[in-house]
Amino acid sequence: MYKILNKETLAPDEKMYVLDAPDIAGKTLPGQFIIIRIDENGERIPLTIADYDRKKGTITIIVQEVGKSTIQLGNMKKGDSIFDVAGPLGVPTHIEKYGTVICVGGGVGIACIYPIASAMKQAGNKVICILGARTRELIFWEDKIKAVSDEVYITTDDGSYGRKGFVSGRLKELIDEKEKIDRVMVIGPVIMMKVVSEVTRPYKIKTIVSLNSIMVDGTGMCGSCRVEIGDEIKFACVDGPDFDAHQVNYDLLMNRQKVYAREEKEACNKCKQEGNVNACK
Repeated sequence: MYKILNKETLAPDEKMYVLDAPDIAGKTLPGQFIIIRIDENGERIPLTIADYDRKKGTITIIVQEVGKSTIQLGNMKKGDSIFDVAGPLGVPTHIEKYGTVICVGGGVGIACIYPIASAMKQAGNKVICILGARTRELIFWEDKIKAVSDEVYITTDDGSYGRKGFVSGRLKELIDEKEKIDRVMVIGPVIMMKVVSEVTRPYKIKTIVSLNSIMVDGTGMCGSCRVEIGDEIKFACVDGPDFDAHQVNYDLLMNRQKVYAREEKEACNKCKQEGNVNACK
C-alpha cells in the first residue's frame, strides 16, 4: 500500500498527489512512469512521474480525470492508500549538455515536462519552456517551471493568460528570431505534438516527443501502445515513451487512441446505473 501524503487540485479535473514510495523515488529518472491500481480489482493506470524527492522518499503524480478509474482516483484523499504502484518504468529521457533546449508542455504535459526541464538545466543547458493550455485556469506549476528555466512563455487558446495562440506559434517565433535551438522536447496532446514536430521538421531541429498517453498495460504485453516509428513498430511503454518526433506516424497514433473509447463510456454508464455517482461524473 502506498500512502497519499498530500493532495492538491491544480485545475478543473486535475489533481496532484504526493505518494510515499521510497523504493521508487530512489531509482526514478526523468521521463519514467509508474503503473497504479487503486484497489485489488482496479485497472492498471500509467502515470508519468512528475517529480520525485529521493531524500523524502516521495514521488509526485498528476491525474486528469477522464474516465472511471481516474475519477475514482480523483476522489481519494490525503491519508488514503493506493493498493499497488509499480515502477519506475520506461526508458529515461536522455539528458546531456546540448546547448539550448526548448521544453514544450501542453495541458497535463506541463507536469510531465518539469523533471526533464530540471535535469536539462542541471546538465548545463539553456532551458526555454513553452507552456500551453486551452484557458488560464488550466495552467499550473508556472513558478515551479520558472525555477528551472532561463525563459518561460505561456500561451492559451482563448488568450485569457499569456499570449493568445498555440505553443507551436511561439516556438516558430523563437526559430524565426534566430534563437539557436539544439533540441526540442514535447509532451502533451498528440495533435499538439504532431503540429510542433511539423514546425521543427524543416529546420532539422532534433525533436523528441513522449507518447505516454497511449499506454494501458505498461509492460509491453497488451500491445495497446503499439506505435509506428519510421519503418518499425515499437511499444511506447518498453521502447519509449520518448521517440524521434519526426519519425512518428501521428495519424495512426490518433486512431489508436480511440480504441477503448466505447468501453470507457460503458464503464462510466454502468457506474452511474449502480448508483456510484461519485466514482463517475
